[in-house]
Amino acid sequence: MTGGATGIGAACCRALAGAGFQVAIHFRSSRTAALALAQELQGARTFRADLATEEGVELLAKAVGDLEAPVDVLVNNAGCAVDAPLFFARPQDLDQVFALNVRGTWLLTKRIARQMQRQNHGRIINISSVVGSAGNACQSAYGMTKAALDNLTRTLAAELAPFGILVNSVAPGFIETAFIRGLPEQEKEAIMARIPLRRMGSPDEVAEVVEFLATRGGYITGTVVHVNGGIYGG
Repeated sequence: MTGGATGIGAACCRALAGAGFQVAIHFRSSRTAALALAQELQGARTFRADLATEEGVELLAKAVGDLEAPVDVLVNNAGCAVDAPLFFARPQDLDQVFALNVRGTWLLTKRIARQMQRQNHGRIINISSVVGSAGNACQSAYGMTKAALDNLTRTLAAELAPFGILVNSVAPGFIETAFIRGLPEQEKEAIMARIPLRRMGSPDEVAEVVEFLATRGGYITGTVVHVNGGIYGG
């Protein structure tokens, strides 16, 4: 589980551990949260790596590959955003977001999928975003990368199917994480006014879908599952 120490990532780790998986919790900067989560989940291990770099991807892939248990499920959750109106966005902002959200995910998936290919089984779940499908003002760089993840999902679903590997995306909408809780009340109210269910989602509600795709849904691949309270239907 990349980006597994906090928010949606931590909720997914708990859900997968509850389903019987031995969870590998990747983090970059949230060391304290990662260690605390690992103590909570029986058999969990933590791994630190910067997935925006090729060296970091290789470090994580090798560390996970050296574990006794095979990799059955890869959840690509690590990501970042640099929000700005188009006329103020900088090329380096796009480079930063692309390096982690797309390039890092592609490189790590390539390494882990090779391991899955050898065992002729595996599930890859990419955490994208409603922004990748519906767009959102001031998030051009972020939205582009999440749309790329959904395209990667569809492409790899076809390419890896002969090896028994299922590939899907889960696209959350506005989820109540630390970032959302820190927004001004007026901005949160404006967001909720756009959501038919009139509330934010919870990380656990995203994790439920990830756990389903990791353990069931054997005839589901190449699909983007939207978890957004009705703001976008796909």
